[in-house]
Amino acid sequence: MKYYIRPENLGSEAFKQDYGIRYAYVAGAMVKGIASKELVIRMGQAGFLAFFGTGGLNLLVIEKNIQSIQEALSKGGAYGMNLLCNLAKPEKELETVDLFLRYGIRNVEASAFMQITPALVKFRLAGLWQDVSGQLVAQTRLMAKISRPEVAELFLSPPPSALVEGLLLQGQISEEAAALSQYLPLASDLCVEADSGGHTDMGNAAVLIPAMLRLREQLQSRYRYQQAVRIGAGGGIGTPEAAASAFVLGADFILTGSINQCTVEAGTSEAVKDMLQELNVQDTDYAPAGDMFELGAKIQVMRKSVFFPARANKLYDLWRTHEALEAIDPATRLQIQEKFFGCSFEAVYQETQAYYLRESPAEIGRAEQYPKAKMALVFRWYFIHTMRLAAAGVLSQRVNFQVHCGPALGVFNQWVKGTHLQDWRDRHVEQIAMQLMEATADFLRQRLQVWL
Repeated sequence: MKYYIRPENLGSEAFKQDYGIRYAYVAGAMVKGIASKELVIRMGQAGFLAFFGTGGLNLLVIEKNIQSIQEALSKGGAYGMNLLCNLAKPEKELETVDLFLRYGIRNVEASAFMQITPALVKFRLAGLWQDVSGQLVAQTRLMAKISRPEVAELFLSPPPSALVEGLLLQGQISEEAAALSQYLPLASDLCVEADSGGHTDMGNAAVLIPAMLRLREQLQSRYRYQQAVRIGAGGGIGTPEAAASAFVLGADFILTGSINQCTVEAGTSEAVKDMLQELNVQDTDYAPAGDMFELGAKIQVMRKSVFFPARANKLYDLWRTHEALEAIDPATRLQIQEKFFGCSFEAVYQETQAYYLRESPAEIGRAEQYPKAKMALVFRWYFIHTMRLAAAGVLSQRVNFQVHCGPALGVFNQWVKGTHLQDWRDRHVEQIAMQLMEATADFLRQRLQVWL
């Protein structure tokens, strides 16, 4: 008996219909425009969905990229924008959402949120109404990347009523949207992130996906939504076998990240792409997250040929065990300034101070009052600096490159070795997506013939 599985049949049909795409495949956002407008456009034109990486970019840059994407996809094609959690300045989230709504952005990928914020609620409820048959008509879709059940439950629940009331009082949402808010989930889709590149909780897909599917069913039974939340899978997907396992576990869609960073369209330097192309599965490591440095959050990064993860972990350990820069022994202070930073602590603090006096003066006030807070600001500069070095491809500083990446790229490199996709200069995001989906369908068809 022969089994016919086509790539366009994989995943949730409702997911594909809602987003207007052919395949249940998403290219996730990567910060600072690494998930570039070129990447988003090529995916949209080929019948896939991709999210532009807004994290770390100012509103003017984001706006210009939205304009370019909308012009290129004016005749059709799905696309979305990323919204990155901003713990230090939540008002920036609202400013970004206002920009999205001004341009009619309907699809947003929410990343690194541990709690629900007004910006998330405002976007989800924008334009919500009810037709004559009683069906809710949501104008926006919110895809939340999650890896913890307690966070997933927040997104699977209706928007918090206190936040809804606050937004209504401020005139940020309509009375109709506020009244209907408790009848739909905050998220239209959840992407369950296993051990991914960038921010990670180091989760296991085989554990997380079934847990989230059961949680989805519990919340669906409790709230009786008109449309159930779709559950997708991300993190570790770089081969047909990995994609197939996600679909077999019940994922409604898959989301890729690391493998897209080593493509022609990725918005990073050729130097970084040359290095990524040589990675194997063991060539990543964990380091502190610069944007959540004091919270101890982790990111997964490239380890091969660089010192960044070791140096970043050392900075975090020094901050954790010392109360001030001056409390660190002189030899270590000298090593950090000469080898890690390439400049003095004083120079770093002056640059940091100038930035925060414009953007967040309270941070400088706190640093002046608490030496440990000042040390954190100085050390966090290294994380910004190393991302800039990688983006610019400063080869003289390649040992300091900070490149977010998971082992999925290593196994992908193995899979395509000896094929036309071995060289990143021949890797285009939509071709990778199509080849992965076709190979996934082939793999599943082969396994069914063996099993049945």
